Amino acid sequence: MFDTLISNGKVVDGTGAPARVADIAIRDGRIVALGHKLGEARETIDASGCLVTPGWVDTHSHMDGQATWDALLSPASHHGITTLIMGNCGVGFAPCKPEETERQRMIEVMEDVEDIPGAALAEGIEWQWESFPEYLDALDRKPRAIDIGAQVPHCAVRTYVMGQRGVNNEFATPEDIERMAAIVREGIGAGAIGFTTSRTQLHTTRDGQVMPGTYSDAAELLGIGSAIGDLSRGIYGLVSDFDNWEEEMTWMKRLSIDNDCQVNFVLFFREESDWKRVQQQLQFVREARKDGARLIPHVGARPVNILMGWDGTVHPFMFNPHYAPLAGLPREERLAQLRDPKLREAILSEPPIETGGDFFLDAITRGYDNLYIMGERPNYEPGYEDSIEYLAQQAGVAPEEYAYDALLQNDGTTLLYCPLFGYGSRDLSRQFAMLKDEHSVLSLADTGAHCGVLCDASVPTYLLSYLVRDRASGERLGLEEAVKMHTHDTARCMGLDDRGTLAPGMKADINIIDFEALQVKRPEVIFDLPAGGRRVFQGAEGYRYTLVSGEVIMRDGEPTGKLPGRLIRGAQPAPAQPDAVVAA
Repeated sequence: MFDTLISNGKVVDGTGAPARVADIAIRDGRIVALGHKLGEARETIDASGCLVTPGWVDTHSHMDGQATWDALLSPASHHGITTLIMGNCGVGFAPCKPEETERQRMIEVMEDVEDIPGAALAEGIEWQWESFPEYLDALDRKPRAIDIGAQVPHCAVRTYVMGQRGVNNEFATPEDIERMAAIVREGIGAGAIGFTTSRTQLHTTRDGQVMPGTYSDAAELLGIGSAIGDLSRGIYGLVSDFDNWEEEMTWMKRLSIDNDCQVNFVLFFREESDWKRVQQQLQFVREARKDGARLIPHVGARPVNILMGWDGTVHPFMFNPHYAPLAGLPREERLAQLRDPKLREAILSEPPIETGGDFFLDAITRGYDNLYIMGERPNYEPGYEDSIEYLAQQAGVAPEEYAYDALLQNDGTTLLYCPLFGYGSRDLSRQFAMLKDEHSVLSLADTGAHCGVLCDASVPTYLLSYLVRDRASGERLGLEEAVKMHTHDTARCMGLDDRGTLAPGMKADINIIDFEALQVKRPEVIFDLPAGGRRVFQGAEGYRYTLVSGEVIMRDGEPTGKLPGRLIRGAQPAPAQPDAVVAA
């Protein structure tokens, strides 16, 4: 007898094969059969009229702190994510010396770089580790709903080894590099998925400095990479501005070949003029593969974006002198004053601050041609006719006035959407081109990070509901293609060969989805992190069941209390039984 039988569902198995109606039998946390008339089970789930897919695999999260206190890993579990990988962008919490100043330094870096409230991290994290293996052990002891994997973060390693020299981004000595490589070797040996670093000036601290490791030279980067070669396992990951992209890609290629390892790199662009560079990098990847290098571009399904609101990190009036006294007030008191006609007039009469041409500040304070209201059915591909500027013109008011009043809607919870990078064409054509590249992998959800400005953990829900089903003009993704992108491809990219497809022997991580009802909800800021910390939360509709290792962890959007999730230690081999459909 089976433990669970999922019957009559439309199975989209993650391989890209055509969807088909079939039953799925589960025993001991794994799929044991697919087909019809498979036999009896202790529990049967009728999936008639629903899609049955593998669970989503999130390759790019920042749950490193939240994973130590939140068993649900929300909002990942609300969007059908059954596996997520942490330790991206070179930031994390291990290794870390036990002194309070060192722990606070790691918290501040995460707060500054990833916009995770420092007070929430300080209250939520119970420091039960110094070394990276001890961090993994602490994660392993925590019950949770979904599976997690961790990577060794360069920032923490460099700071641990070099102290203030590392923070100041001084060049590492050969002895420093040897010690860092040893820590990475130890971490991967204990079960880390890989190692990551950051080379982008977007990641700055409150002191105005880039995070430790950003300016590391090739000797340090390649020296650390040798730890992966020594072990013959582990993945090397990075994010970079790619200002000198040919030089960067060349050392990445060398690292991959010399250490026979995979190099994952974040690929995004800011201005439309950067698109040619993206195409050249994709071509470089194709050519490098001919020489034996394994370079994997990680790309997003949405532009790099921010959400703005009175409760968020940013909004168009945050630098206004008349707003400044309100910033620290309790929420209801602040909103009451914002509704006051005299204060409204005072704020709106102030000219925007002088930005000196700063791209980010211009986008926030005066970019009304590229600001859009997030409605009940969020639109992530708006046109100019949806912009605050256009709507204000139609209403006969200034765009500042229109934005101010829009932010006060829904009791002050309405957010404005700003596609900051990669939306110069005012459509998703660039995202489609990157997603469709044969070597790219869907990524960049930043789950758990940028708490005050986004919630891109909703990407898998949006992928199916919009890019497959609802997009009115332009190219759509095929259903089977989209499912494969976020299951098989993401799992294989992280060395997880035991999940991501529905076949005998595979781990029974499964979503059962009412496809027609699938929808992302309107995002809003909530205050449920430790110490009352805020985050943008976006729920979903249409997930009937989410299973991890054969146990139902979510039913109709509500947690069941089951906590079958585990820490993944290193690459996971494919099951002994071949991927073949068993039909009766």
